[in-house]
Amino acid sequence: MSPRRDVIEGGVTPERSAVSARPLAEEERVEASLRPRNLSDFVGQRDLISHLEIVLTAAKRRSQAVDHLLFAGPPGLGKTSLAGIVAAELGVGLRITSGPVLVRPGDLAALLTDLNEGDVLFIDEIHRLPKVVEEVLYPAMEDGALDIVVGKGPSARSIRLELPAFTLVGATTRIGLVASPLRDRFGFVGRLDLYEPADLESIVLRSASLLKVVIDDQGARAIAERSRGTPRIANRLLRRVRDVAEVRGDGTITGSTAEQGLDLFGIDALGLDKLDRAILDTLCRRFAGAAVGLTTLAQSVGEEPSTIEDAYEPFLVQQGLVLRTPRGRMATLPAYRHLGLETPEAARLL
Repeated sequence: MSPRRDVIEGGVTPERSAVSARPLAEEERVEASLRPRNLSDFVGQRDLISHLEIVLTAAKRRSQAVDHLLFAGPPGLGKTSLAGIVAAELGVGLRITSGPVLVRPGDLAALLTDLNEGDVLFIDEIHRLPKVVEEVLYPAMEDGALDIVVGKGPSARSIRLELPAFTLVGATTRIGLVASPLRDRFGFVGRLDLYEPADLESIVLRSASLLKVVIDDQGARAIAERSRGTPRIANRLLRRVRDVAEVRGDGTITGSTAEQGLDLFGIDALGLDKLDRAILDTLCRRFAGAAVGLTTLAQSVGEEPSTIEDAYEPFLVQQGLVLRTPRGRMATLPAYRHLGLETPEAARLL
């Protein structure tokens, strides 16, 4: 047996099923089928794609593994897709895992020792790696080696295993939580921003073609404008509007069909859903323009504070509907206008 396989964590190799990609659910399989396969298919993020193309082309010309890559940005913008594109462009294997799954150093060691030369290891939500696992990554990324402690107590000894050249691709929705020593070891850090409606319209048209859905430009535009700048949401809304078109129409998505379907599922003209409006309603009606703490706001709408902060608040802040102040969250004048409410005096100053 290869020494790389049986000297992990005192001679016990962790089960690969714990760190391998889990079976995809139906929704995830559909989502995966819509992912772009190469850089030329990727829509939007022009500066990032241009920089990434240079990095990949240079590495291929040198016949070397690409520098470690870190992609940061809100959920649903294409970080996982970019990891797959990197592997496809290089013609190498791709292994996928996530930070919360890697509980023990042996979990990560099992993945690293199973890589082939040039492979890409993708770690989603890398900011959630346990500290003890993160420290195993440092020599692997910098020196291409894995330090393993065999045994316990006075008889314990350290063994250094040489790893094949590989590329680590990390993805995070909160780059501020990525430890500085880890972040500094990435050779390229790319930030993904919310998409423009024109780019989302192109994505909707491409996805509709792959799903064999008949859609016109007005239908695609209506979906794009309510997708919160996020391709994942655009694809999800496309599938829901497709359902409405098939059940209540002839299967063709027009502008009016798209608007009817989006209204039916509670997506308004700004792309706000039921919980978005509940947040605004709580700030505007219940607290009448006063500053509200995150915990109080979350309890008022019946949601977890982390969900409010990570999934909903960024878009509301970006749209100028909510302000984050030292005293708490406050609704702005556009928020009152969107809900059709009279604006209190305090909000007119925001």
